Amino acid sequence: MRKFFQFFEDRNKVIAHLKKLGWLGFAFFLIKGLLWILIPYLLAKGIF
Repeated sequence: MRKFFQFFEDRNKVIAHLKKLGWLGFAFFLIKGLLWILIPYLLAKGIF
């Protein structure tokens, strides 16, 4: 019975870790996408 509960504790840790990676991935690609828009705009304006 103890192994049964240990399985769910480990599973919850893995799920929490994957959710954290998901948020980091989302933030990374959001910033990357905004830079893809911002840099050509600044180049066209002659600021960068």
